Amino acid sequence: MTRLVASCFPESPTGLCAWTAITFSAEMSDWNPDLYLKFSDQRGRPAADLIAQVNLENPQCIIDLGCGTGTSTERLHARWPKSEISGLDSSATMLAKARQNHPAWKWLERGIEDWRPERRYNLIFSNAALHWVVNHGVLFPRLLSHLAYDGALAVQMPCNLSSPANQAMKKVAADPCWAGALEHAAENTFVEPAAFYYNVLRDIASHLDIWETEYLQIVDGPRAVLDWLRSTGMRTYLEKLSGKEQRGQFEELCLAEFEKSYPATNDGKVLFPYRRLFIVAYR
Repeated sequence: MTRLVASCFPESPTGLCAWTAITFSAEMSDWNPDLYLKFSDQRGRPAADLIAQVNLENPQCIIDLGCGTGTSTERLHARWPKSEISGLDSSATMLAKARQNHPAWKWLERGIEDWRPERRYNLIFSNAALHWVVNHGVLFPRLLSHLAYDGALAVQMPCNLSSPANQAMKKVAADPCWAGALEHAAENTFVEPAAFYYNVLRDIASHLDIWETEYLQIVDGPRAVLDWLRSTGMRTYLEKLSGKEQRGQFEELCLAEFEKSYPATNDGKVLFPYRRLFIVAYR
């Protein structure tokens, strides 16, 4: 783990600029909660690690941005059971699962880029969601501005765009057989280097904690790598293809590449490295 820690003091606000929306095809517009939850234990560990590093004793009001099925929201509730906690997500299907498990909690169906709260929060939390939102130079200062004094913005995002899995998907997408349909599919996630977030937040945060961790996921062979990515990073490719046959073909071609990049051990398992970027910024 590499960690960068800095103390900063507010000096000047950051200006606003226009937002760009991302449009997805209707057929692939929503998430599959069952597929996403297939790796819930592995996906939950970064959220737990992020929560453990938030230095707040008893935040009165918490929101979980990109809450999905509410698993990270549950972890927030477990640490701060007396806090008022709500979850926000743009996926109706994922929120339906969250409401089913916790009908009394407050769930908001909205995109993070459209969120403009009327109140201030003591903790704004986001686990593996902000990399789908554009323009982090504006987004992060705006989120920090919605914090109460001494509140915290806690964020975790994948930063594995150079991994063998991502390079394999780019290689398959570059094949002329797709007739340019996947030309810009790899450009729909937005994560900057750690130094970018330091520079964006250093003058408006009272304290910053930034680090990276690479998790070695132990999964059941290369097909499990495919299943992991089908529910997250591969979506930007699959949603651009016209039907199940094309998507299935793309998946099988990617699987062949994964088998080269992630060879199974003698017990059939695969070590699947996955790098994450963590940021905790206090107002």
